[in-house]
Amino acid sequence: MKIRLLALAAIASSAVLAGCSNNSALEQSVADLSSKVDSLSNQVSALQGDVADVAAASALAYDEAARANERIDNMAQSYTK
Repeated sequence: MKIRLLALAAIASSAVLAGCSNNSALEQSVADLSSKVDSLSNQVSALQGDVADVAAASALAYDEAARANERIDNMAQSYTK
């Protein structure tokens, strides 16, 4: 009885191992995913550059607004009732 069970386990394990020997579909899936990851990495790099540009423009606009507000404050102080 134990010999039959052991033989059945050996046959089942060899069948499982034989099924794992065909990895071409798995390799193709990994290659597809790798290309998608590369594409997304390039997009992230481009977006980081865009964010840096927008941050610089925002800082410039903030500085200009502060300068304009200071000029307006100076003009308002010069008028008296």
